[in-house]
Amino acid sequence: MRVNLRAYSISDCQSILDIINYNILHSTSLYDYDVRTLEQQIAIFEDKLEKKFPIIVAEIDNEVIGFGYYSEFRFREAYKFTVEHSIYVSNTYHGKGIGNLLLSELIRLAKNQKLHTMIGVIDSENQNSINFHEKFGFKIVGNIKESGYKFNKWLNSIIMQLFLD
Repeated sequence: MRVNLRAYSISDCQSILDIINYNILHSTSLYDYDVRTLEQQIAIFEDKLEKKFPIIVAEIDNEVIGFGYYSEFRFREAYKFTVEHSIYVSNTYHGKGIGNLLLSELIRLAKNQKLHTMIGVIDSENQNSINFHEKFGFKIVGNIKESGYKFNKWLNSIIMQLFLD
């Protein structure tokens, strides 16, 4: 299984949208309620690219199986050296190291952009994601209780941080 990492192209957006919408409907990895349209997802990514943030995809045999990106953590100028990242992998490829490749590349790109710290916001029940981030040196720095409501229950957000320099 040869995984290729490359920069996002608009032609990837439908495959990415399928991964995102699956997670919206079946998990708490996204706190959205409604599936996104292709137009909405393209607009979200265009905004990130205009701000010079990377979006990368993982593919096998020209099939997009995962993606990742980072963008501003908050919108005030003093936060310009802090980014929040997201990584999603197709359910059929969980546990095969795809997330490792994506996060390693995002960290490398963020260091090249001379960023200072990377933040991950993870649902507290997603222990696999918390463990995954800890392998990369992320530390839990906060727990925002009942910050989201989905699937008829309150959700807690774990804030994890990695210093890049």
